[in-house]
Amino acid sequence: MGLLERLKTHVLTADGAIGTVLYGYGLEYCHEEMNVQRPELIEKIHREYIAAGADIIQTNTYGANAIKLARYGLESRVQQFNEAAITIAKRAAADGGQFVLGTIGGIRGIRKSDATLEEILATVEEQATVLLAGNPDGLLLETYYDFEELTATLSMLRAKTKLPIIAQVSMHEPGILQNGMSLNNALHELETIGADLVGVNCRLGPHHTIQAFEGVELPKKAFMSAYPNASLLDLEDGRVVYESETDYFGRAAVELRDQGVRLIGGCCGTTPKHIAAAKKYLEELSPVEEKYTKPEKVEIVREAEPANYEPLHVKVKCERSIIVELDTPRHLEIEGFIEGAKKIYEAGADVVMMADNSLASPRISNVAMGALLKETHGVRPLTHITCRDRNLIGLQSHLMGLNALGIHDILAVTGDPTKVGDFPGATSVYDVSSMELIQLIKQLNEGVSFSGKPLRKKANFSVAAAFNPNVRVLDRAVSRLEKKIEHGADYFISQPVYTKEKIVEIYEATKHLETPIYIGIMPVTSYKSAEFLHHEVPGIKLSDDALSRMKACGDDKERATLEGIAIAKELVEVAAEYFNGIYLITPFLRYDMTLELMKFIEQLDEQKKGVSING
Repeated sequence: MGLLERLKTHVLTADGAIGTVLYGYGLEYCHEEMNVQRPELIEKIHREYIAAGADIIQTNTYGANAIKLARYGLESRVQQFNEAAITIAKRAAADGGQFVLGTIGGIRGIRKSDATLEEILATVEEQATVLLAGNPDGLLLETYYDFEELTATLSMLRAKTKLPIIAQVSMHEPGILQNGMSLNNALHELETIGADLVGVNCRLGPHHTIQAFEGVELPKKAFMSAYPNASLLDLEDGRVVYESETDYFGRAAVELRDQGVRLIGGCCGTTPKHIAAAKKYLEELSPVEEKYTKPEKVEIVREAEPANYEPLHVKVKCERSIIVELDTPRHLEIEGFIEGAKKIYEAGADVVMMADNSLASPRISNVAMGALLKETHGVRPLTHITCRDRNLIGLQSHLMGLNALGIHDILAVTGDPTKVGDFPGATSVYDVSSMELIQLIKQLNEGVSFSGKPLRKKANFSVAAAFNPNVRVLDRAVSRLEKKIEHGADYFISQPVYTKEKIVEIYEATKHLETPIYIGIMPVTSYKSAEFLHHEVPGIKLSDDALSRMKACGDDKERATLEGIAIAKELVEVAAEYFNGIYLITPFLRYDMTLELMKFIEQLDEQKKGVSING
């Protein structure tokens, strides 16, 4: 009798975590390599789960694909590890007739930029081909946080085999996927695509897994599966532990059965003892044919309050718009910064932009200064937010705080690595790239948190993305712009440009884009600072002409200032001809130089209007 036939009349028990047991043996390296290095140990674990009552075991191949094995330099051994795993599992199950599932693990979390969907499907197909050649009783797709990845993988494998496929999602919040989709809708979509069993595994313990199934209707054809963690994880002396009594896990298995689940196993933290407890409680129970489904709670998501200002990406499409960057202080004296910000804003800047610890060096929080400028002085702030300093928890909290403060203009950037700054020993986080951060910010604009949980109200962020045109092949930089547009970027702010030719080149390379660009202009203050920018600051290159002109100023500070402004004006004149958006970077709090450039832009626009009227 096949697996699906058995499930028509029985609630079956699957095995628990293999990685947890290996972790308990002190093996913290590549667990899939143990299929070759310690095959007797993997077989022993399988047999322990079978002895505990598991009707189904899975191969030790959760991470046995090229993408995941690459972190260990073992990507060339996909076939070897998967062949060994299916052989070991089938040998262990031969005496008792247990079903063997070939396991394929999800690759993406929130971060999507590490591998494209095409790359993921190629590596999964490579792994699946080896597993299917070993004649398993089915395939288990587990720990998929990214629903797009799971549906694409399922579609590909469904076309490849008629064997039973179990498709399991993972959730950060009970009943809600990372993309905000309900578990009920997700499982029914997986059934439609062709999964024979649909369910959940990992992240949540028994309590929240049961809670998640309370809102799930019984599928029409597919069966349901659940592999909860033993509990929520904890840390004890630096090691991950799961505090869970096995009897509690067994009683929870009954509640999962009551919710219509027919295949119950375990994920992180579970051991043969957990499975034995589940088997004891489930052994005499029949599958549930009907269930009460708790109505889905309708979350009322309030619309965001209308912005007090016209979004920059809207204004710049129609008229001149100026962004001015002013770095917050490295020290605790803020009077000069406040004075400069006020004068810049009063002179006509649309926003005063503040970096987020640029060059990985600590400055006064741009949120604190932005709130102070906004509330006390009526200045509209635009704040950078980097991926470097905050994990996902910190990023969402930070953004929610910005929204609460009424600061809606944001530039999302990856951030300079910590090794370039004042604290090279500090840790860079980079849970996500700038592209994923943009996408997540736009998710907040829909009233959905990073984990998929409703926020009860929509945020109202206008999101800029960075653009570095100072590269050898501009087309590649433009391709990145196109990807950022796909992720939700509203407009772009460029690194400072120092040649007229580059400005024209940028225009020609980007004129097909509807997403507006602010061209960056930063006056240099001396030859020394010009050399520093040219040779040491990533993404900035000066022209030979600019360098020679600044060098000719020698140590004459006044002359250097005038020459720096003159060079910047020449660049501004070209930029203003091709772009509505001008981004002025204030060097060393020299806002007098910025004010001079703003006055020059105003004169250019007046001249243009005069020509238009006279013409």
